[in-house]
Amino acid sequence: MEDSRRKKEHLELSLNGDMENGSISAGFGDYCFIHQALPDLSLDDINTGIEIFGKKLDAPIMISPITGGTRDGRILNRRLAAAAQDKNIAMCIGSQRVALEEPAHEDTFNIRDIAPDILLFANMGAVQLNYGFGYRECIKAVDMIKADGLMLHLNPMQEVFQDGGNTDFSGLAAKIAKICGKVPFPVIIREVGFGISKDTAAKLISAGVSGIDVGGAGGTSWIKIESGRSKDMLKRKIAESFKDWGIPTAECLEMMDRAGKDLEVIASGGIRSGLDIAKSIALGADIAGIALPMLKAASVSVEKAEELIDEFIMGLRIAMFGMGAADIISLKNTRSLIRKGGNI
Repeated sequence: MEDSRRKKEHLELSLNGDMENGSISAGFGDYCFIHQALPDLSLDDINTGIEIFGKKLDAPIMISPITGGTRDGRILNRRLAAAAQDKNIAMCIGSQRVALEEPAHEDTFNIRDIAPDILLFANMGAVQLNYGFGYRECIKAVDMIKADGLMLHLNPMQEVFQDGGNTDFSGLAAKIAKICGKVPFPVIIREVGFGISKDTAAKLISAGVSGIDVGGAGGTSWIKIESGRSKDMLKRKIAESFKDWGIPTAECLEMMDRAGKDLEVIASGGIRSGLDIAKSIALGADIAGIALPMLKAASVSVEKAEELIDEFIMGLRIAMFGMGAADIISLKNTRSLIRKGGNI
């Protein structure tokens, strides 16, 4: 019941409070595309489709992990899934720990009946591998929702500021490698908003992960959320000094490019427009993840969620048109993205 109550509080704070990290930017504003006045293509001919993890998507967009484990979470998950199915984009559900521990909550995550075709990822905390979870729970998480793969999230700073958080992250690289070597589906590691560094990426690549979601700073702040609900006044006071903690998403993507390319890279953390998506792809990402804006749209209706997806896709198409990229491969290989003040 504690985990379910925590999820309810997370959802309420995310929807009703200012939980974005206003003191640190995702970094996309530091880059711009070189405008092409003669793009030599038609806007109507631009193709935003991609193929990733064996599925064809209409755009390089994923609804990032948001919620589950509560009645409201079930409603939101199903609205998001309906939008993802209609727009043919990917989705990852919120942490399934509550359902793995209390099967009565499984229904709050089940969405395959309304989203039979989408690229779908299950999700649980990597740190739970140090708290009794293992191969069986990884398999169960994927089977529970008929997912195409599993995301294991890394969230040390969230756990530190969470009352009763799980803070033993020792030896996780070896346990992640063991899971990657045994399960019959792709394993993606994601951060929840503080970024994946070059060194961490190298460890994860060595562990055999299929993908990395950089989860950079600049979007939702889990330090804000956890300190906002904490009853520990000392931690609430300390949290103020950590408001700038994390690696901006754009910097994470540059680090991924240097760390290695033999994996899929997901950009998430503060992506708020189609232009941000275009920049993330040009910086080396294969797909971009969006959470808080999608959550707020879905809290209104499926139609609002779909309208927001359309807005992201149109912004992406316009960016591609303005810099002369006919498809995502051309965008990914462009030399037209520059850091303001000099080339990247």
